[in-house]
Amino acid sequence: MEIKGRVWKFGSDVDTDAIIPARYLTTSDPYELAKHCMEDADPAFPMKVKPGDILVAGKNFGCGSSREHAPIAIKAAGVSCVIAGTFARIFYRNSFNIGLPIFESPQAAEGISEGNEVVVDVDNGTITDLTTGKIYEVSPVPAFMRQIIAAGGLINYVSERMNKK
Repeated sequence: MEIKGRVWKFGSDVDTDAIIPARYLTTSDPYELAKHCMEDADPAFPMKVKPGDILVAGKNFGCGSSREHAPIAIKAAGVSCVIAGTFARIFYRNSFNIGLPIFESPQAAEGISEGNEVVVDVDNGTITDLTTGKIYEVSPVPAFMRQIIAAGGLINYVSERMNKK
């Protein structure tokens, strides 16, 4: 599986309140959340992001509260994946649970610039910056987690498996 998109770049320690501000947590509608995704970090982001775009950030992305709304807002905004130096553990798990692929690579997070075109080879664990030609290695996503992503999240994955029995 390959993911290709244009990069939006953010710094380190982007917390869940910057991803989806608490003032919008009166809804769990993904498309309503998407309208406010990353707006405290970049007020124009919800209007600029296009389906398939990729977020790249520094270390500790998704820190703060354990709200599932954060990866839901990112995915609903059309972001195809997130690449960061490191992720907060609960954000990491929540992302896969809702079917949002994320990749840890301090080198890619440092080296990729906003606006660059990037291709992520999920199966083989490479991130290629098409703008610069630089290739970064990441740990491949385990097969069962790729199945969760392909199903659109953990609930869909479990439901599909139960219906096959």
